Amino acid sequence: MTNHDKSASGIAYKQQDTQYFEKRGLRRHAGPWSLWALGVGAVISGHYSGWNLGLASGGWGGMVIATVIIAIMYLGLTFCIAEMSPALPHTGAAYSFARSSMGPWGGFVTGLCENVEYVLTPAVIVFFIGAYLGGIFETGPAFQPVWWLLGYIVFVGLNIVGVELSFKVTLSVTLLALAVLLVFWFSAFTHLDFSTWALNIAPGGGELEGGHGPFLPMGIGGALAAMPFAVWLFLAIEQLPLAAEESVDPRRDMPRGILLGITTLIVSAAMILFLNPSVVGVGAYALGQSGEPLLDGFKAIYGSGTAKFLSLLAIIGLIASFHTIIFAQGRQIYSLSRAGYFPTFLSVTHGSRKTPHVAMISGAIMGMVIMLICFFAFGMQEGSAVIGGTLLNMAVFGAMCSYIAQAASFILLRKHHAHIERPYRSPFGNPGAWATIVIALVTIYFQLSDGTYRIGVIGVAAWLAVGILYFALVGRHRLILSPEEEFAMEQRDQQRSAGGTDRAAKP
Repeated sequence: MTNHDKSASGIAYKQQDTQYFEKRGLRRHAGPWSLWALGVGAVISGHYSGWNLGLASGGWGGMVIATVIIAIMYLGLTFCIAEMSPALPHTGAAYSFARSSMGPWGGFVTGLCENVEYVLTPAVIVFFIGAYLGGIFETGPAFQPVWWLLGYIVFVGLNIVGVELSFKVTLSVTLLALAVLLVFWFSAFTHLDFSTWALNIAPGGGELEGGHGPFLPMGIGGALAAMPFAVWLFLAIEQLPLAAEESVDPRRDMPRGILLGITTLIVSAAMILFLNPSVVGVGAYALGQSGEPLLDGFKAIYGSGTAKFLSLLAIIGLIASFHTIIFAQGRQIYSLSRAGYFPTFLSVTHGSRKTPHVAMISGAIMGMVIMLICFFAFGMQEGSAVIGGTLLNMAVFGAMCSYIAQAASFILLRKHHAHIERPYRSPFGNPGAWATIVIALVTIYFQLSDGTYRIGVIGVAAWLAVGILYFALVGRHRLILSPEEEFAMEQRDQQRSAGGTDRAAKP
């Protein structure tokens, strides 16, 4: 290996021989429908639970306004990604976009923020899976870590077996999760009383018995406070570009998969937001306190006698998201490791199956360890509350930071790298990217206004501090000319040779 480039900032590149990349090869398999399933499957658990907590912050009307605002943010983000991903078709995704537009430090910090999201989100989802399974099989709180461990073993194992099986499972569980939602939607239409139940929150909070409450019981401030919860209706759709090097034709299929995915999610979000609180016997007030809103709706329609069967149906959505985000977690760690930002042993792929097994296992271990620390440090009941609440908000915070960086990357790439071939161009352009940045910043502000969440800020800050310290002392001296790095270097060199000065892409 030889040094390829070194700048005044101390960034050093090393070239590796073909054997290095042979040990880190991936296999192409995914078409547009596999990518659609990957995006929708990652998000769909948010339509089963999580979103509903925003009803307690803003009431039904507030949650509607929050969802519209967040949907605008995700439309801006996904159209940016739909343009950038086929132009830079690398597994690095967010890190790759930021690396090409803001240099190695920008790429690393963006990747690190996304790493928070992809390690913690599956941890939160497997916690909810364990809670459902505990209710079905009547196991106590002390048994929860066993359910978590089994969840990780099964679905990390399925992802390791091979990309073909992984995408087949993804498509199957995503279709099943959507089928469960369709059954609920059609069932709910015959059990609706919108004004009595969806609007049963009194001004300032509290339940109205058989009354007709205001559209905005907590005012416009309540609608804005509900924004972090509306994120759960769309969170993780942005993971699709992580499959770029496993897509058969990323330049054609990636934009199709992303845009089909966000369209599906907007329709589903609108249906669940209108129907779930309107079911007779449920209501917005009760859903705002519930950990299983879809199950509550099913029980109100079909009775509680079939609760265990309905719980199994509800788990399908959680499994779909858990499986697909495990996929994303592995690719995200793999890409940063292959380029030397993380230790390079993390990017070794399975010899015959060509899946990033080391990255997936390492991410799962990290998530499991964090869950166990919370579980034992705070006690069984309090630990569960931390896992279900604080870690969830930490994941959202990491996601918002990465969204801001990706939107900024879009703007900078259009400004400094207009010559890059773009098979797809966002119709919203820079205004769509700016809308994403502004809405993400507002969402972070209202996250920080929640006293419970501030505990998580310390955890995210520590995570970022450790990662940045590692990169400053070690990682920046050991970068590898991976596809993402070579692309960024070539674009910088082309601009320099053309007489331009690309400060954003300097190493």
